[in-house]
Amino acid sequence: MQNTINIKNKRARFEYELQDKFTAGIVLAGTEIKAIREGRASISESFCEFNDNGELFVINMQIDEYSHASHFNHKPKAERKLLLHKRELKKLGKEVKTSGLTIVPLRVFINDRGLAKMQIALAKGKKLYDKRETIKDRDNKRNLDRIKKSFNN
Repeated sequence: MQNTINIKNKRARFEYELQDKFTAGIVLAGTEIKAIREGRASISESFCEFNDNGELFVINMQIDEYSHASHFNHKPKAERKLLLHKRELKKLGKEVKTSGLTIVPLRVFINDRGLAKMQIALAKGKKLYDKRETIKDRDNKRNLDRIKKSFNN
């Protein structure tokens, strides 16, 4: 089984300060997993939320329709249930309610058994000045790397 599917949420590390990471399974239909294996999914606008029963769902995850499916295709932006252990769900729920953190999907991948998994993280939103600091640090690192490269040649 090929393990090259790695769909990332690049905005998450810029918009949020990540704290704890978890790996969750995703409940998918047949055409959804086939579309993910084609690499036709996006989690850039998505977030995670608890429902009334204490179950965790990913909202706004875009999985494009499978190209070879008939009229039994899936909805591209449906809510999809995430599978975690009960103690992990309780910990996440407590953190979200008490400290105002949010749950952000970081990446979707296919594990070695061929199952779709999602890496999620407890995150705290960054302020505007924190984002500017991140941009400044990235630019400084890029300039240092350029100087080192030109000095070594």
